[in-house]
Amino acid sequence: MEDSPQPVVGRVRPGPAVDATDVLHLDMDSFFVAVEVIADPSLAHRPVVVGGTGPRSVVSSASYEARVYGVASGMPIGEARRRCPGLVVVPGRHAEYEKTSERLVGICREVTPVVEPISIDEAFLDVSGAHQLFGDSLTIATNLRQRVQDELGLACAIGVGRTKLVAKLGSKAAKPRVQPDGFRPGAGVIVVLPADELSFLHAHAVRAVPGIGPATAERLRRIGVTSVGDLALVGRSRLVAMFGVAHGSTLADLAAGRDDRRVVTDRVVRSIGHEQTFDRDDHDLGSLQSKARELAVSVAARCRARRVAARTISVKVRFADFETIDRSRSLDRPVATAAEIAEVAVDLLASLDLARGVRLLGVSVSHLAESDGEQAVQLGLFGPAAPGAPVRGGDVETAADEIRRRFGPDAITSVAAAGRRAARARRRPGREAR
Repeated sequence: MEDSPQPVVGRVRPGPAVDATDVLHLDMDSFFVAVEVIADPSLAHRPVVVGGTGPRSVVSSASYEARVYGVASGMPIGEARRRCPGLVVVPGRHAEYEKTSERLVGICREVTPVVEPISIDEAFLDVSGAHQLFGDSLTIATNLRQRVQDELGLACAIGVGRTKLVAKLGSKAAKPRVQPDGFRPGAGVIVVLPADELSFLHAHAVRAVPGIGPATAERLRRIGVTSVGDLALVGRSRLVAMFGVAHGSTLADLAAGRDDRRVVTDRVVRSIGHEQTFDRDDHDLGSLQSKARELAVSVAARCRARRVAARTISVKVRFADFETIDRSRSLDRPVATAAEIAEVAVDLLASLDLARGVRLLGVSVSHLAESDGEQAVQLGLFGPAAPGAPVRGGDVETAADEIRRRFGPDAITSVAAAGRRAARARRRPGREAR
């Protein structure tokens, strides 16, 4: 793991120079694992990952104790176990992570209304209008980080800069740093002043620039470009010739510290989905349709949490040979219940030739609109609360959401899903999850 360059922060003091750095990037530390440690304190200070327990599952999040062994997000679970024999694998609870993320965003919005969540565990903030109430940017960032720790029990890193790019790189530099013999705490908050911006930016590897993936980095390496500083020396005309007007110009601007991207509040969620990789290839249509129904339950719960309904339902299928296809259907009205989503998903699966075997299945919804806000009625144990009151599918699912929230994600599940979990538990003796 490469160390990120560190700006000179010792001379940062409250005042106008700090106020000029109005963009904050907040990034949680090992977010999924940290949420699990709160739920089960016995996991603290242990090498833990969140991910599936099957041979094809991958790591979603890793504790720093696991990272010391080279375990990283996206790594197959089998490889992670080989690197770290004492690894503890905990299955993900995405509904819980989303609830915690919503609380995090709520804390941020008490500092400034201009908050742009860019994933479940990170967000940009524009604090240019918050100085009169909360002080300079360094003070705001320091106090915000402390609030996240106090109210959520979670650690985060915050980068402060004049632009999104610099703030994001600052948060990475502020994180704990993994070393062969362990890891040491990070600064927590790093402010990159305008005067230090280019030296800080140019010291980074070229992959730090948004839009530079492995293929682009390899093309740049062939002409001797390995750092952002090298990229800045290439020149706009050559970058345009190599990558086209739009991409080449953007790379030239970012390498020179020109980043006019604004913090955009209330970013629109365009799709909601859930997918699962199987321990063994599944060739059976009935089994896959059952799994699609289970995925639809998760998708519908997330739709209800966001108060949205969807007009387009999609299924994603990855075959044993890694070919991946997507099929979608748009409806004439928005839907949000698991039954409605599942009905379309299982029908789409029936139109596919699954003989090759399926290793991954996903269900997602898109073309989202705000739901109608209809209030659910209170449900009795065996029927409607009032005589003659209709029980809508959404009401039942909302009640199920509350039961899962209070008693755990497995409190209500299908017979098929429960059977599969029991079979996995029998194949994998020992503590792999709570």
